[in-house]
Amino acid sequence: MKQNKIYSLLGLAMRGRNMVSGEFATESAVKDGSAFVVIVASDASENTKKLFSNKCSFYEVPCFVYGTKEELGHALGKELRSSLAITDLGLAQAVIGQLEESEKLGGSKRGEN
Repeated sequence: MKQNKIYSLLGLAMRGRNMVSGEFATESAVKDGSAFVVIVASDASENTKKLFSNKCSFYEVPCFVYGTKEELGHALGKELRSSLAITDLGLAQAVIGQLEESEKLGGSKRGEN
């Protein structure tokens, strides 16, 4: 149930243009301070996970490992997506709340930051 809520919120953020996706756009959003939360797919490469864990730690942006590339892409109405950043504070807080709840149930992992 919570998984569907997270993907629904991601779709809402995408439709409202409050999200960027893809490695380059996500990294740019973290660097320029517009990202409020970053999500990396669990099946992304270890280098990608490490890159975002380190960047998010440095720029103090919450980072989560959640879903697969296919699931994230489907939620956004796009192809495979290994990373995304939400650029709206309200939506980011809602997604973080759901991700933390899912984390308690063993559904996602928080990046080291």
